[in-house]
Amino acid sequence: MTLRADIAACWLYRVAASGELEILLIRRSNAGIWPGLWQCVTGKIEPGERILDAALREVAEEAGFSGDDLETVLETDIVHVFHERRLDALLVEAVFAARVRPDAVVHLSEEHDDARWLSPDAARELVVWPAYLRAIDFLEWFVAKPELESTFRLR
Repeated sequence: MTLRADIAACWLYRVAASGELEILLIRRSNAGIWPGLWQCVTGKIEPGERILDAALREVAEEAGFSGDDLETVLETDIVHVFHERRLDALLVEAVFAARVRPDAVVHLSEEHDDARWLSPDAARELVVWPAYLRAIDFLEWFVAKPELESTFRLR
């Protein structure tokens, strides 16, 4: 049996000159669902769209990063299955990560009204879903083990 993702998420991060991990969180605007929610880049996968392509499209749409802005794109091996009460359905979210060039500038879509580069601890304080904590843990673990990059690198 093949399971197909409904949603693609991408955690954007950079490594500061000091070597510290910084994670980008974006806040949902009042224009849509979950106003005020701090999140990673997340969006629906379009019919016929490849999962990774959806994640990268959402990164460009929601944060304005594309091409050379992304130093590497990673598989995280994280997949979330969650209940969406409005649809009365279980949805599947595939989770990726991408390291952003330190000097790249965030350009938010109208879906979001704020963006912050945060330490992992500060990011944990803003997120509300336990699944997000797992992704932040993955980023900390991964950045501490640069020798594993080739294992997770997609691009």
